[in-house]
Amino acid sequence: MTSSVVYEGNLRTVCTHQKSSNQIETDAPPDNQGKGERFSPSDLLATSLGSCAMTIMGIKARDMNVDLKDTSVEVEKIMKSEPRRVGGINLTFRFPESVAADTKQRTILERCVHSCPVFHSIHPDIELNVSFTWDAKETIAAS
Repeated sequence: MTSSVVYEGNLRTVCTHQKSSNQIETDAPPDNQGKGERFSPSDLLATSLGSCAMTIMGIKARDMNVDLKDTSVEVEKIMKSEPRRVGGINLTFRFPESVAADTKQRTILERCVHSCPVFHSIHPDIELNVSFTWDAKETIAAS
């Protein structure tokens, strides 16, 4: 078993990772009768794509001796209705000036996004847009 999910009431769940016992709470979003105080399940879907792509990129960067420290990805989830679903995900990768990668290495790292397991698991009806900003002056702080 990978995880367990317990419904706590008030449209909130607690998800527990079985191996580590780490937990994530979810809330329904405000536009679907929820409080929006936590990630929604569909937020996690979109965020998992960004996290997976960044992880695969990190593996390749490590193999090439490129340090991706402080690289970030902005994730934008786009909802559609009838039926209510995730209709699109936009990822914007921002590489700080400190990332020392030549043109070939940058191309390899950018291609990593398309090789992550989550990317291959997302239904083809979901529109995926990916962009890259190299030598970004600012990075998004992780929270």
